[in-house]
Amino acid sequence: MAAYVDQHQAVIALAVLAAVFLGFLTERFPPSAVATAGVGAFLALGLIDTADIGAVLSNPAPITIAAMFVLSGALVRTGVLEAAAQQVMQRAQSAPLVAFSLLIVGTVAASAFVNNTPVVMVLIPIVIRLAISVGWAPTRVLIPLSYAAILGGTCTLIGTSTNLIVAGVSEQQGLAPFTIFEITPIGLVTATVCTLFMFGFSRFVLPNRMAASDLMGVDADVEFFSELTVSADAPFIGRPLGEVAVLKRPGTRILAIRQAKTFHRARPEERIVRGGDRIVIMTTMAELLSLRMEDDFEITGTSTLKAVKSARHRKTVEAVVAPGRGGPIGTVKDLRLRRFGVQILGVHRHLHVPGPDLGAVRLRAADRVLLEGSAEGLAAAAEETNLINISTPRSRSYRRRKAPIAIGVLAGVVLLAAFNVMPLLALAILGIAVILILRCVDAEEAWHAIDGGILILIFAMLVIGAGLQKTGAVDLVVDQLAPSLAGLSPFLTLIAIYLLANVLTEFVTNNAVAVILTPVVLSLADTLALDPRALVITVMFGASASFATPIGYQTNTMVYGAGDYRFVDFLKLGLPMAVIAGLVTCTTIWMMLLK
Repeated sequence: MAAYVDQHQAVIALAVLAAVFLGFLTERFPPSAVATAGVGAFLALGLIDTADIGAVLSNPAPITIAAMFVLSGALVRTGVLEAAAQQVMQRAQSAPLVAFSLLIVGTVAASAFVNNTPVVMVLIPIVIRLAISVGWAPTRVLIPLSYAAILGGTCTLIGTSTNLIVAGVSEQQGLAPFTIFEITPIGLVTATVCTLFMFGFSRFVLPNRMAASDLMGVDADVEFFSELTVSADAPFIGRPLGEVAVLKRPGTRILAIRQAKTFHRARPEERIVRGGDRIVIMTTMAELLSLRMEDDFEITGTSTLKAVKSARHRKTVEAVVAPGRGGPIGTVKDLRLRRFGVQILGVHRHLHVPGPDLGAVRLRAADRVLLEGSAEGLAAAAEETNLINISTPRSRSYRRRKAPIAIGVLAGVVLLAAFNVMPLLALAILGIAVILILRCVDAEEAWHAIDGGILILIFAMLVIGAGLQKTGAVDLVVDQLAPSLAGLSPFLTLIAIYLLANVLTEFVTNNAVAVILTPVVLSLADTLALDPRALVITVMFGASASFATPIGYQTNTMVYGAGDYRFVDFLKLGLPMAVIAGLVTCTTIWMMLLK
């Protein structure tokens, strides 16, 4: 009877896990919310108790990940990444292929020690400028940038949160701790082979949609998509739109005019202007800010913000749309910025008109938006939405004098961890103390560098993983998988595990895949009499190597928006990359640990 009850609980636990995975796939709610709901279901069904949650909180992996976020943020704030990228740019004119090769290799190296999201965020505009300067389409280089960051993350234990989570879970299961460079030989082999393949194959499959002549001046005259509402007493009412002088200035293009409920996109300049008409435009930032101050127009949707417009402390700033912080980003209207007293004045998407009108723009990662509001409102918007880097980029100076400190602290953490002087978590916390005391970053900046959504997701999935262990669900899965794998050679077993992890991580967050599969493969290793370390490392690499879709990894999502790619563009290069990475990784693990 007890065995029946245990199996019954195991089946229920697996059903809850399936519901959580379905929630990840549908993307109706943020991953952290879905995982937290899963924890709630485990508690409500009596599959875990509060003591189990308390035990999970003792896992050092999430806190270590948070600490590494802060150390990565210090490198960004002190201009280390920007300075390295500018060194590459200096070589671009004389040796563009060498410059691009250095950039890719540098991305792999940086991502081995720094969280790859800020690395890619910093490098996207650099890569675009590099492509423009040598006459390439940025679509040829942005996907390789993301893939290089993913490959770099597999080269050390701290290169990606997935590695740290797998190491933390396996250690709690009784496996000896991983050292910081233990997986480096495997990572270097995979990164080298895949990078060489990417250099040789990408030019045949990646799109070349952007002509260099269309890209000139991208930095000087960035165009913002916006929408103007004509005031009821505007002096040009009754005249053709093409005769409105302020809309004929250089850098401004009229895309459409909406009269009543009808959009007129063909020859809008011939339409007779009426009060309340909405004019959809593309214009430079300077011209948009000038139009903002015109009495004859207002940015559509700002009429309720008159108090903000006349306030002495009103600010106009830029922001960047970040990937994944709050689940699906939605449209400009979905952000509901008016609750903060903030208005979006315009949206910039590289070489693309982002929507039919301003409110309907469906925001993508790496979009740039022009915001207006009070300092307090902008801060609140940054806290609760997908908007990051809310600032005027050129007015914020890097703390370059602190760069040697930031580099030294990170190097010290890595080297001392490599020699097992102290646990990685302790060293990372000491590193944070140093960069805060020596003002490499302010405390507020340091805490904002931590992605709270990722930490909640990790803790929640660790709790779910503990519930699967407690109810016997892991043993049930192993009992089902073991007969199928028992007849396979060790190499084919690695291939099967890698394939399972890799396919899941293309559609479900990689951290969740890592938490769930690690205890499964540890039990499988015992059943199949294989080295558990080899199977755990296979999960690390399989759950990190997300190449085939733009949604499997957040750096893919970032370049997806910045390059205006199509979904199929990732499949063309990503599927062969995934196959090669899997074969190389599994072969290397087999030769080093199982042969």
